[in-house]
Formats: sequence, C-alpha cells, structure tokens
Amino acid sequence: MLPRSYRLPLTAILLSATLAACSSTKEDAYVERPADQLLSEADLAMKEDAFKKAAKLYDEVERQHPYSESASKAQLLAAYAHYQDLKYDDAILALDRFIQLHPGSPDIAYAYYMRALSYYEQITDVRRDQRITRLALDSLSEVVRRFPDSQYARDAKLKIDLTNDHLAGKEMEVGRFYLRQQQYTSAIGRFRVVVENYQTTSHVAEALHRLVECYLALGVTDEAKTAAAVLGHNFPGSEWYTDSYALLVDAKLTPERNEKSWLSKAWNSLF
Repeated sequence: MLPRSYRLPLTAILLSATLAACSSTKEDAYVERPADQLLSEADLAMKEDAFKKAAKLYDEVERQHPYSESASKAQLLAAYAHYQDLKYDDAILALDRFIQLHPGSPDIAYAYYMRALSYYEQITDVRRDQRITRLALDSLSEVVRRFPDSQYARDAKLKIDLTNDHLAGKEMEVGRFYLRQQQYTSAIGRFRVVVENYQTTSHVAEALHRLVECYLALGVTDEAKTAAAVLGHNFPGSEWYTDSYALLVDAKLTPERNEKSWLSKAWNSLF
C-alpha cells in the first residue's frame, strides 16, 4: 500500500488524466464534415429506419452549417425523422422552429401540415382528455385556411371531419354517462353540443334520440316531440328514429316541430 502522503497526489493525477481523456474524447467526437456528407448519412439512416440517428445527423447539419442552404432542409428532415420515430413532441418543436425561422420557405405548407399530423397522430380514445384532439383540429384548420389550394389542404379537410367526429364522440360518451345516472339536464347539455356543433358527424342521429329520451324523462314533451321531428326529417330510416317514434307512441305523442325550440333554430336551414 502506498504511504498516506502519496495517496492524495496520486488521486489528483488520476482524476486529471481521466478528465483529460474525457475532454479528448469529446473533442474527437466533433468532426466538421461537409453538409452533403451528413445529409447522405442521415438519408441512409432513414432508409434503415434508424430515425433517432437520422434526426441527430440532420441536427448536425444545422449545427455545423447554420447559414447554408442545407440547414433549413435539414431542420425539416429532422422533424420528419422525429415524426417517424413517434417522437411527436420533438417533431412539433422542430416544426414550430422551422415555421418561425423560415416563413417564406417553399416548404412552409408542408411544415404546417406535418405539425398538424403530429397532433393528429396522438388522438386517443374518447374516454381520455381531448386537449390534443382540439390542438389537432386547430392545426388542421390552419392548414386549410393558409393553404386552401394545396394538396395538404385536401387531406387536412378529411382529417378535420374525423377529428370532429372524435370530439362529438367524447360528448356522447359523457352524455350517456349522465343519462345512465339520470342526470338528464347535464346529459341534455352534452347532446345539445353534438346537435349544434357537430351536425355533419356520425353521432347526430343518436344525439337527437337521446334528447327525446331525456326530455320525456323530464316531462318536457314539446322538446321531445321536436327532437323526434328533426330526427325523422333528417334520418327517417334510422334505427334511432324508430326507437324515438316508439317512445312517443308509448307516451301517446307524435313528432311535431315547435318553432320556438332551440332545435328548430339549430336545424332551421334543413327544413
């Protein structure tokens, strides 16, 4: 064993050597390379589905050649690599940065579209919080508004319909829960949102039928008859209208539109 007087100096020497080695390793890790070479390596990594590696290489292009023409291209490709790697938050951050730095880029429509997709791909089932769904809807709508004649706008419109259907489904899920709990007023509030705000979705016919159920349970027969009338006019062959009509017959009522009802106002253009 070394004498005590030697231990501290030796420890310091070893620590110094270790730090020097680490420093040397870090310095060796940074090797400036042509942008084309980095892009080629990144493209190869993408082909091999090595998305994390590709994103790092694209980032390296911007880091080493920040003022080159390749830098903006690499920013967008890095965002796409994150998207492919299902790292949607990283993709959104990269796209937000691209949009901020290159508002006049010929690829700006694609950047907005990719950001919308990054939100859209995160939409989960209707039982969860719908914050991401609303962000997706806002981003998709922005694509349509900013670039109405682009190929991205056409796809965004289709996804807007699906996103609205998802949001309507969330309202229906909550409304059905209130209905089962016999909290009819709260249930009506949810079904009304669907009828007023999501008239083009697949949930409207059921929402109208559920309104018939709720209003009959509360004894509000005029609204029940109006809901059934709207349902019968717009979805005459649906099972929901058959069920609503049966409920009214059991209550010795018939579908009849009340002009003063909020339902008549919401659907006035369809009559």
